Amino acid sequence: MDKTPADIIYPCPFSKGYGIPVRQAWLLLRVYLSYRLILASLFLGVMYSQWGGSLISVSNRPLFFYTSHGYLAVSLLSAVCVAWRWTAYSVQAQLLLFSDIFLLTLIMHASGGVNSGMGALLGVAIASGGLLIGGRCAMSFAALASLMVLAEQVVNGIKGGASPSSYTYAGMLGASFFTIALLSHILAKRSEQTLQLADQQKHTIIKLEELNRYIIQHLQSGIIITNKSQQVQMANDAALRLLAWSVMPINLSVVSAQLALAFAAWIGDPARDSLILQRPDQADIHCRFIPLPTGQAFFYMVVFEDIALYHQRVQQSKLASLGRLTASIAHEIRNPLGAISHAGQLLSESPDLPVEDQRLTRIIETNSKRVNHIIEDILQLSKRTDSRREKIYLKPWLAHYMRNFLMANGLGLAAFDLLQRDDTLCVLIDPNHLKQILDNLCQNALRYGKPELGAITLQVRYVRNMPCIDVLDNGPGLATEQIKHLFEPFFTTSSSGAGLGLYISKELAELNQAKLSYHLSNENRSCFRLCLPDANQTVIEI
Repeated sequence: MDKTPADIIYPCPFSKGYGIPVRQAWLLLRVYLSYRLILASLFLGVMYSQWGGSLISVSNRPLFFYTSHGYLAVSLLSAVCVAWRWTAYSVQAQLLLFSDIFLLTLIMHASGGVNSGMGALLGVAIASGGLLIGGRCAMSFAALASLMVLAEQVVNGIKGGASPSSYTYAGMLGASFFTIALLSHILAKRSEQTLQLADQQKHTIIKLEELNRYIIQHLQSGIIITNKSQQVQMANDAALRLLAWSVMPINLSVVSAQLALAFAAWIGDPARDSLILQRPDQADIHCRFIPLPTGQAFFYMVVFEDIALYHQRVQQSKLASLGRLTASIAHEIRNPLGAISHAGQLLSESPDLPVEDQRLTRIIETNSKRVNHIIEDILQLSKRTDSRREKIYLKPWLAHYMRNFLMANGLGLAAFDLLQRDDTLCVLIDPNHLKQILDNLCQNALRYGKPELGAITLQVRYVRNMPCIDVLDNGPGLATEQIKHLFEPFFTTSSSGAGLGLYISKELAELNQAKLSYHLSNENRSCFRLCLPDANQTVIEI
């Protein structure tokens, strides 16, 4: 993440590319002030000490006295300004460096000139300028310091206290100032780049952590992280939603005794890594156990999936296997079936064929068409591709669907009654699959639901926090034994049906994580209920 201008200080007006983070800039200024206070204290200590004369040779004691006290006073005043930030950073840093160059030059002059060695302290000031200010300003301070040294040398020369070699030393000292300024500027730039890189990496890590947390919390599958003692370390929103918990459980046994026993059994036998968690009056949950070894500790992940999602994945595998099987069966059956149908047609066209035999040829033709229709249905099922689910608002979609269905079947508006009140109800499903499922249910209602007794009802409502479509007809209902086999392939109560319509509808529903079921309504009407995933729930599918 890039820093905003408020996070950066540009101390030098001639070098806008050189920026220091605010916190780091003021910290450097405080360190430099601490150095100045220590240096001023040392000057005064040397002056008042009885060993001062052996440490520093002072040629102008009054100048050294007043300049040292002025140096301490300026440093203390600057410390107050920096502590309370009464002045801007750039102003304060430049004032410190200007006063450093001026006052240290005076102290150097009071100590005997460039030969006293005090010029080295100006090098520290120039290096500090490169760190605190940088850019062209640092070179300006180096130039100023060089001029001050040369001016001091000229003054000494006028007084007759400068030797010819001291001019050479002054020139070398000035050159060193420029070198120090350049090196400190380069060092400051590299330090700035390193700091910015570390800051960018820090923000990148924070972003990745937030992204990982978002993904985990919005996964379609529930996740619980636990240790070997079954103490829950973390649980995402999907897990709490599937388990009907509002807060994170303490351990697995609180969630379910069946789950705790299965986890303990998996620890002893890693092959037993899944179970179906059965709950009364609620949908079953498929659970998987996965080890999570880390460098610090060993954790375990329990993955919870809605049984509809689990069935969807099983269904995809089933359809893939069915496709390979039916491709070969269709070829083997269609060829002899075509020969039988063609022979029956030729036989029926014979003018000398008795009436009894003509009836037999019609039976051959009818049953050949029926077998061919069954093969077409099986091939249609086996060629199913993965569902391309979309967000669909049910009210306008169903109204449009019902108009087309009535028109295609030549029915009047009174044949069906569409009941839906919620305009915002939306589901996640492949619209082509939803149309095929409803076509099958509505056709069955017209065929077996006694539409002459009243309109067939399509009702939309919430059931267990899922949007559902109920198709209610006026049929007498099915026996308990028939309900057990209702969605099995080739099961039918009609002599003309293939018995694949409801089976295909249920397979398509599971392919979209939906659920198709049958029950009798409170008014003893046959009701097929299609419960669909709610598109308003934000989840990430993997």
